[in-house]
Amino acid sequence: MIDDLVKTIRDRKNSSPDKSYTSSLLSDGLSKCIDKLEEEFGELKEALNTKNNEVHEAADLIYHLLVVLEAADVKFEDVLNELEKRKNQSGIEEKKNRK
Repeated sequence: MIDDLVKTIRDRKNSSPDKSYTSSLLSDGLSKCIDKLEEEFGELKEALNTKNNEVHEAADLIYHLLVVLEAADVKFEDVLNELEKRKNQSGIEEKKNRK
């Protein structure tokens, strides 16, 4: 499912911003995409605090994160590979290895 969404976002990068919400976000540039991601994070925080519409807002946040990654030319596959590398490592250990 998420792979399909990533592919759709990539495909929409070349679509008309007038006909595609995703394309309009990407055409606004990375900074605007990040602003939108921050807005969506705020909406998720509010939804979690009020126990209202959490799933919808979580889905929005994930979608906008994928858009930001695409705008920044960061491949989602690379993010998944990084998570795979960390799979059998504690968070504390991983953090020590970054320094």
